[in-house]
Amino acid sequence: MSKKVLIVTGDAVEALEIFYPYYRCLEEGYDVTIASPSVKKLHTVSHDFIEGTETYVEKPAYGLDSHLAFADVNPAEYDGLIIPGGRAPEYIRLTEPLPNIIRHFFEENKPVGAICHAAQVLSTIPDLMKGRELTAYIACKPDVTAFGATYIFETLHTEGNLVSGHAWPDLPGFMREFINLIESDK
Repeated sequence: MSKKVLIVTGDAVEALEIFYPYYRCLEEGYDVTIASPSVKKLHTVSHDFIEGTETYVEKPAYGLDSHLAFADVNPAEYDGLIIPGGRAPEYIRLTEPLPNIIRHFFEENKPVGAICHAAQVLSTIPDLMKGRELTAYIACKPDVTAFGATYIFETLHTEGNLVSGHAWPDLPGFMREFINLIESDK
């Protein structure tokens, strides 16, 4: 039976952080569902650095259809969860059903992959994040410490059921570790 992976995101998701995991999971033969606040064509973005700027710039990227609204997600149906970054986490965390979806994966000790700004979504379950270790984009360090976790400065970190990555350049290792977790969870 094929593993089922849920990806939770929304508009302004970092293009590389959704497309790479999505296609990598499909390549593994997993059944992948992209969920967002509502079913729609998501507008992804590309974040990159330009010489002379102190932070990243954002440009429109590709469109990608979501398959399911958060309100219709039954997390018990999935073997693993991926939370991409970009700007999507800052607003999807305000969507009422999302914290309970995220909570399920941690309470059931199912594999979770969180990259870049995904730490903003993890902030919705501070009781389950307190005492954990994770990495994230450096601008999310205050969020990580505010919800009681330890910020790890390495660009890739795995602790228990959680693999976390700093940003899109870390996707090869991030996906390798996520796949290791989901395959060891037979």
